[in-house]
Amino acid sequence: MDELELEFELHPQLVADCIVLGDFPVSRLLLLNDANYPWFILVPRRAGATEIYHLSDEDQCILIKESSFLASNLADSFAARKMNVASLGNMVPQLHLHHIVRYENDKAWPGPVWGKVPAVPYTEQQIHDIRRKLESLMAGELDFVPEN
Repeated sequence: MDELELEFELHPQLVADCIVLGDFPVSRLLLLNDANYPWFILVPRRAGATEIYHLSDEDQCILIKESSFLASNLADSFAARKMNVASLGNMVPQLHLHHIVRYENDKAWPGPVWGKVPAVPYTEQQIHDIRRKLESLMAGELDFVPEN
């Protein structure tokens, strides 16, 4: 574990809005607590990173692999019409990548999801079901370690 990982802390807004699902080698996987959309967030565990180019070359490559793996598996397991993958950082400066499963019948289609409808928190059962689904998808893949 390097010094930047030791100093890593999730931004308070991510702590307030998300559920920790586990860790990839570089990134922490979060679930945004909004049942309107299957919405996942990858946050590189590197202190001070606000842009992808702030990461080392090696971490950049690993992050892209983690993101592609996640997007592909989410698209398949959630039967996505489209995967929206974005890094904005206008409200939360900490580097994070949104992975949003989109459907033609979702509440914001075809526009962006931000601010379209109020968030609907997941039930404990829904969170449990998503954890189980992801754990079966990620088992043994990219050294993913689920949160207990």
